[in-house]
Amino acid sequence: METRSVLRATASVRAFAARSVDDGVVYDILDDARFAPSGGNRQPWRVALVKDRVIRRGLADAMKPVWNEYVALAQTGRTPFAVVDGAPPLTTEPADVPFPLIDDIESVPVVLAIAADLSRIATMDADLPRPTISGGGSIYPFCWSILLAARDRGLGGVMTTFSIRAERTTGPLLGLPAGHALAATIFLGHVDRHLTKLRRNPVEGFATIDRFDGKPLSSGAQQPSRVD
Repeated sequence: METRSVLRATASVRAFAARSVDDGVVYDILDDARFAPSGGNRQPWRVALVKDRVIRRGLADAMKPVWNEYVALAQTGRTPFAVVDGAPPLTTEPADVPFPLIDDIESVPVVLAIAADLSRIATMDADLPRPTISGGGSIYPFCWSILLAARDRGLGGVMTTFSIRAERTTGPLLGLPAGHALAATIFLGHVDRHLTKLRRNPVEGFATIDRFDGKPLSSGAQQPSRVD
């Protein structure tokens, strides 16, 4: 696929065809994804290709309560687990909500657990009076590159972070090394049909000139940017 096409047509896929994916294909995907940028080119990622059904079931059992809580919080109209104006804590046990990706995790063709070596990540905002976010810049480009590399091979996939909230359980289950943090679980597989039109906000809705409260950036003809 051409770069523009793969960028504009890589949807989150949560249902896969009943076809296996060879380990060699997974290797090739990771072989491309490893060229993702990271701070200082320290490449802090670790990947576990989870094939064991018992481990997969353990992951699912740990992630399902997180999913149930997520759905219940979303129904309040606020963002679940947000640290700013997020949904209020639940006062009752959330209902069980079907999620085939997790419920049938044994049948997912490829399950990847992604971890980050925290000793190799420069957390630039660690001293600010808010939750840190900068460290993700050294691991999530790698995760996205996995999804792009999979899409280029005709596969679909999705990145989830439910396993992070359950790291006290999922970490030991996966043999997470000391000083590492779980960053994502990525599911990959063949799909029957790829979505080609994705819903996204227009550029004018999130890009402005000079300041975040500046004029919207438009696609109209403009003078070339210049620094005086």
